[in-house]
Amino acid sequence: MEKITARLYNWASILEDNTREQAERTARMPFIHPHVALMPDAHLGMGATVGSVIPTEGAIIPAAVGVDIGCGMMAVRTRFTAADLAGRDLAGLHQRISRAVPLSAGGRNQELRPSAAARVDELRELPGAGQADGAVAHWPMQLGSLGSGNHFIEVSLDEADRVWLFLHSGSRGVGNRLAQKHIAVAQEQCRRRFVSLPDRDLAYLVEGEPEFDAYIEALRWAQRFAYLNREEMMDRVVEETAGFLGADVERVQTVNCHHNYTERERHFGREVWLSRKGAISARAGEWGLIPGSMGTASYVVVGRGDVLSLHSSPHGAGRNHSRAAARRLFDRADLDARMTGIAWGRSDAFLDEHPDAYKPIDQVMEDAADLVEIRHTLRQVVNVKGN
Repeated sequence: MEKITARLYNWASILEDNTREQAERTARMPFIHPHVALMPDAHLGMGATVGSVIPTEGAIIPAAVGVDIGCGMMAVRTRFTAADLAGRDLAGLHQRISRAVPLSAGGRNQELRPSAAARVDELRELPGAGQADGAVAHWPMQLGSLGSGNHFIEVSLDEADRVWLFLHSGSRGVGNRLAQKHIAVAQEQCRRRFVSLPDRDLAYLVEGEPEFDAYIEALRWAQRFAYLNREEMMDRVVEETAGFLGADVERVQTVNCHHNYTERERHFGREVWLSRKGAISARAGEWGLIPGSMGTASYVVVGRGDVLSLHSSPHGAGRNHSRAAARRLFDRADLDARMTGIAWGRSDAFLDEHPDAYKPIDQVMEDAADLVEIRHTLRQVVNVKGN
């Protein structure tokens, strides 16, 4: 760990100058208490650094939560092992999952399954549903859809060759629209107050005002949507895996955690709004998930409860190159070679997800050794992504 300033602590051994500078700007905001914690996967983000933990008093920065509110991971350990997959064409399982879960930007269901309808009913009863209706009227049809970018569904094997089902997604288009709306409100509030900001995306809302309350309402609704979205997708992945193997899936262990979210927490003796933007909660004994990139390892972890990190850990590998740069730097032949032995979409559309577009996950996990304990190391055998 490196103490950059009195209000910025860093766990990243790979840290670009512009990322460090961005984190320093965030840490100088007057309502930060006690300090910003920069995770091992930190990289440049919108306003605030992706891979940062930001505690605030009396205010909140919507862009410091991010535009994919509630994004996170879910994993299920099954009773199956590699022996149950042996001799089977895993491309068939890839196809089944791809048909069951709408993929890619704008992907949505044509009709609601009973399980999704029950989850939609829950969401309709929550404060914030009216804001969601105003943002994206068809949000119920997005429940159970993956999205694009670095979102994925994977079938993996752990160190004991046990089969895990693993996925990564968030609040989809409705969460994005809600986030963009409230980021714009925060920017307008700061403009009206003649607040000078080091970055317009560090615009904030003041606690006790209606705009703040409206954002918290939308935030909590979107976080619940994201959580239930992962549950709905996992139900479908479980169903398709059972159909592929001809046997029911027993859920031996389940983990579901956010990594773009805000909660009310107590740190260093004071109540704060804790925003984890690309970070997971890692309290002592708490289970979490840290995925790598395409073709690399992912990790099931348990938190160590590190106090200086504000009980947090990284959420993944963290980008090393922008999507545009990755498309210039990497070619399809190399990506094919890196994905040998894995059933995947086999498309140029995934060049920007090349493993080398991200930081080495092994280095990230080494940097996180004081934050989490690795319980399981997963290697992919199926990788489903949207383009």
